[in-house]
Amino acid sequence: MGKIKTRLLGLEDVEEKQKKEQKEKSRQKKSAGTKALRRREAMKDKSKVREVIKDSAVAEDKAGKEKKPTSAKKAKVRTKSRGKAYQKAKKEINQTKKYLITEAIKILKKIKFSRIDESVELHLNVDKTGLKGEVELPYSTGKTIRVKIVDDKLLVDIEKGKIEFDILITHPSYMPKLAKFAKILGPKGLMPNPKAGTISQKPEETAKKFEKGMLYWKTESKFPLIHQMIGKLASEDKELIENANKFILSVGKAHILSVFIKSTMSPSIKLDLEKS
Repeated sequence: MGKIKTRLLGLEDVEEKQKKEQKEKSRQKKSAGTKALRRREAMKDKSKVREVIKDSAVAEDKAGKEKKPTSAKKAKVRTKSRGKAYQKAKKEINQTKKYLITEAIKILKKIKFSRIDESVELHLNVDKTGLKGEVELPYSTGKTIRVKIVDDKLLVDIEKGKIEFDILITHPSYMPKLAKFAKILGPKGLMPNPKAGTISQKPEETAKKFEKGMLYWKTESKFPLIHQMIGKLASEDKELIENANKFILSVGKAHILSVFIKSTMSPSIKLDLEKS
């Protein structure tokens, strides 16, 4: 219960004085309450302001971190610089000209600067991916190809990890036995398959074709490009010319957009197919 305040009655002056004192106390209480309310509201406002400032600071800090460039040095892309011998050889070739195959081979032999017997290669840009075929070149490419026919003895050698062949020919009846070696032969490109012509009902005859130089060619899986070795720089000009022409005919001039010839170490030379 609140305090009981007594008031003297009958004395007008005293009564009036008490009324004034009571009103003053009441006014002071109201004033004190209003100030307290204002202080609480001010504190709330300050708290809100602090939260806003804090949020702004966090946002600015994040933005600064996002915009601030990293101090780490950018990785420099190093381009392979060619040697003086290569640059000298390149000057012998007119990059804006298309050469006849006979001219190109003479230039390749003239600009040779390596001591090794380099391979001669054709690089073709064709009109689509998925092109493939086979061709038997007139002359050897100079690459020794080891051809083996699957038998029980060879399966034992493969199981021991003894792989001494470049092409593996098999009769269809041996495919179930070869299946367990797919993880070994597959990554090396040695697993027999119909597309490569290495599964045959007459494996002996097929092996002879490969030994003579039968080539299976195809475009890269994702790009319309064909790459093929046609001989060695030490080969006779006539052999290289005939091998090149036979391979180009196998692909078909209608499919070829451009063709380049080069040796292992040399710059490439663009060929003129219209006059070849």
